[in-house]
Amino acid sequence: MRIKICGITRLDDARYAEKAGAHAIGVVLFSDSKRSVTPDRAREIFNAVGPFTATVAVTHTQSREELDEIIALHPSAIQIFHPFVFDRSPGPKIIRVIARGDPLPDDCAAVIVDESHGGGKLFDADHAKEAVKRSHVPVILAGGLTPANVGRAICEVHPYAVDVASGVEVSPGIKDHTKIEAFIAACRKF
Repeated sequence: MRIKICGITRLDDARYAEKAGAHAIGVVLFSDSKRSVTPDRAREIFNAVGPFTATVAVTHTQSREELDEIIALHPSAIQIFHPFVFDRSPGPKIIRVIARGDPLPDDCAAVIVDESHGGGKLFDADHAKEAVKRSHVPVILAGGLTPANVGRAICEVHPYAVDVASGVEVSPGIKDHTKIEAFIAACRKF
């Protein structure tokens, strides 16, 4: 199972997630989230991990200028919440976030089923299973995942990957290394 630890704000959390076995780290930019960091801070966090750990820029932006700033960071992927229309390929892979009622997009490398947006709200299992069944691109599961429930979620939904933020935190943006390790250990069983 592929794993993304999202909402990273500190270099040591990025390094720890990578060391513990995360496949990707997510950094929030241009958002009103408590986990949002500046582009300079995002660059530092992305540079803290090695070349085999994917870096994902997570954003709510609707601004082409802000998107250009994100692209300049050279993330592996951009996870975008707005149905932003790209007039050209931005370079990084695009992950589209969908909620119940949203159509399955086909202009992306993957979709993430997430109505929580880092808030810890548990995912809708029926919606997630339907997305996995119908999507032509990989489906990532997020929303309310914790070390205690991620195994059951994987068995029920069969996603391509799982994504966690609040489920491995002490407070928004401050990761609990023990919880990261427990989350990854739970995922490795599948």
